[in-house]
Amino acid sequence: MVRPIIAAVFGLALAAPIVTFAQDGNDASSQQRPGINARQHRQVARIRAGRHEDQITRGELNRLRADEAAIRAEERVYRRSGDGLSRRERQDLQRDLNRTSREIYRARHNDR
Repeated sequence: MVRPIIAAVFGLALAAPIVTFAQDGNDASSQQRPGINARQHRQVARIRAGRHEDQITRGELNRLRADEAAIRAEERVYRRSGDGLSRRERQDLQRDLNRTSREIYRARHNDR
């Protein structure tokens, strides 16, 4: 009677690390970085926060919104051209988002 219980406990002790490893999310989809859309949403939130805290003037707000709209339009064109985004297209969008991110930072920290 005691031997089957001990064997079951020992078996569970051996199986627990395997189950934990499988649940860690080691598949390729969980290791991907957040996409272009997530970054765009974060930047829009930064622009809104800057306007709400009066760190961004109306002119700066309009220019930043136009930059974001241009990036979204460019992304739409890229996505229509084929199966998702190619590596070059993704790099181009990331470069544009980097530029806009710097502009957001400068607008929020220029003490206007």
